[in-house]
Amino acid sequence: MNIADELSIPGKLERVYSSLIDPEILKLCIPGCEELEKISEFEYTAKVVLKIGPVKAKFSGNVTLDTKGAPMNLSLEGAGDGGLAGFAKGGADVELIDQGDKTTLRYSAKAETGGKIAQLGARLIESTAKKLAKKFFGNFEKIMLAEE
Repeated sequence: MNIADELSIPGKLERVYSSLIDPEILKLCIPGCEELEKISEFEYTAKVVLKIGPVKAKFSGNVTLDTKGAPMNLSLEGAGDGGLAGFAKGGADVELIDQGDKTTLRYSAKAETGGKIAQLGARLIESTAKKLAKKFFGNFEKIMLAEE
């Protein structure tokens, strides 16, 4: 499943980019994030609790950043194991466009699930993934507004 959207974030491009890769800000933005630890310049470990329909699961996993196109482009890949609930993996490509005091943020994300979660049905998983993506970027926008 693919999810894409665009939003305007308050702040100059460099500040938006550095905030997007800041583990403290990421932890506040990721829905259900209990723990996010930077293990190297481009790798994080995470613990996230999510409820997808009737299934609530705690995922432990890794996130890897690709910052070769920085500060205008950023990619991330992640995978998490939810034990009996199954697994989730996915990634996102983020493009930042300088608009002066604002930055346009475009993202395209993909997700894949397996195990019990996958049995819930594509519609439920897709709607949950869209909600989670919107919540993440909504949280990010609120943090950036508060920092102005």
